Amino acid sequence: MAEIERESMEYDVVIVGAGPAGLSAAIRLKQLDADLNVVVLEKGSEVGAHILSGAVLDPCGLDALIPDWKEKGAPLNVPVKDDNFYMLGEAGQIRIPNFPMPPLMNNHGNYIVSMGNVCRWMAEQAEELGVEIFPGMACSELVYGDNGEVKGVVAGVFGLEADGSIGENTEPGMELHGRYVFLSEGVRGSLAKEVIEKYDLSAGKEPQKFGLGMKEIWEIDPNKHREGSVTHTMGWPLNGNAGGGSFIYHLENNQVYVGFVVHLNYKNPHLYPYMEFQRFKHHPMVAELLKGGKRVAYGARAISEGGYQSMPKMVAPGVALLGCSVGMVNVPRIKGNHNAMLSGKAAAEAAFEAIKADRAGDELTAYEAEVREGAIGKDLKKVRNVKPMWSKWGLTASLALGGVDMWTNNLFGLSLFGTMKQGKSDAEATEPADKHQPIDYPKPDGTLSFDRLTNVSYSMTNHEESQPAHLHLKDASVPISVNLPTYAEPAQRYCPAGVYEVVEKDGTQQFVINFQNCVHCKTCDIKDPSQNINWTVPQGGDGPNYPNM
Repeated sequence: MAEIERESMEYDVVIVGAGPAGLSAAIRLKQLDADLNVVVLEKGSEVGAHILSGAVLDPCGLDALIPDWKEKGAPLNVPVKDDNFYMLGEAGQIRIPNFPMPPLMNNHGNYIVSMGNVCRWMAEQAEELGVEIFPGMACSELVYGDNGEVKGVVAGVFGLEADGSIGENTEPGMELHGRYVFLSEGVRGSLAKEVIEKYDLSAGKEPQKFGLGMKEIWEIDPNKHREGSVTHTMGWPLNGNAGGGSFIYHLENNQVYVGFVVHLNYKNPHLYPYMEFQRFKHHPMVAELLKGGKRVAYGARAISEGGYQSMPKMVAPGVALLGCSVGMVNVPRIKGNHNAMLSGKAAAEAAFEAIKADRAGDELTAYEAEVREGAIGKDLKKVRNVKPMWSKWGLTASLALGGVDMWTNNLFGLSLFGTMKQGKSDAEATEPADKHQPIDYPKPDGTLSFDRLTNVSYSMTNHEESQPAHLHLKDASVPISVNLPTYAEPAQRYCPAGVYEVVEKDGTQQFVINFQNCVHCKTCDIKDPSQNINWTVPQGGDGPNYPNM
């Protein structure tokens, strides 16, 4: 596409992604200077369409950004009333008491929210301040300046032929240039990935670690509904096969968020994260809650879990990485939205000062300093060893030692363990299939548990089928020649949307990519043991259409 002549538009700041980080940056920029030209480009069909999060929201980010958010009608309607932690066995559960837990684990003052709806409200606030927001505009390329700096993005390419070539109906898109470009694409964004690689931003950092989060919204029997109740579980059904756990959040209107997270550093390629989620709902405690209810939505999303020591350098010439593009989730709290908002605010303040000084295209070092030394860094540093402990020593030991570590960090600002290393990447953690036993998963019953393709229909996912596939194989032979004999081709199982299949055709096995099913979770880009799959953006507006995830 480089030979195409495109029109260009000039802005002070170009923001990719209308999530909590990008919208916070846009709002803060206009708060600081109403005359700044700020644009937000969102690949979803509307703001919120691609937002999926638990979510129990710590409002500290909103407090800092829009102190009067209550008066302005922010959709934080369900304060947390009670916190429950359980260790599950196959037939029962043990309640873990709250009192030994460090204060940071307390959800008092937090809210059960739909982050999609929070982002829709934030977009309204941004537009009232004069921010231009363009949904349905996927950013497919970075634009570089003469000195190697990032100076903009290409957005709005539509109508490519299936082979990626230009046809008579192709719209070449536009170049949007900025004095600074903010990438707030969420976990494993394709442009952020390019920037991290090009400028070697992960040098000297630990590998980023990830989880796969899957979520359903259920409408349940009003007699079982407890608005404001928060429950987390660990243990069964994953047990020793993988790290992870569940969340059950009771919001308003007799609805419950039921979610399940599987850490992607699991070894056994036979593991099937989606089926672990479906099996979880058959636990007696969960099945009783959902009995008589109905599932109304489904989605999935990767989660950045590496935390403090895995955060890459966040700035390069002309560009800054925000929120989950860096990885700011506090793993034991299962919260990152507050840090995403604070990162957007910090990036905006650094860019404002730079523009005021007539700078452009340089590194916003003040932003990085604020993230590492300010509220975000303090939040993440206290819990930096929880994830590597879990990976290294398993659930039981990490619960005890992680609790001790968080207490000493909380009370004395120090860790007995220093800063632990994360070990292998999640792709490298995958072991050959012949080292592990296949796992026998019960067939979904269609009442509590569902097959993948049925559930994907509840994500309202749609892709224009004539466009090029947005999932690229670096080497088309690898799935059958390497991944199938060595790893039993785990793409068939780790994808929570059934995108990848191995089928027999004319006596040979073939790897099929059903890109139309993709819910943009990015798991394939992360977990493929050969690192052979590259996730890129489809044309704008395509993908899931989450109503209130």
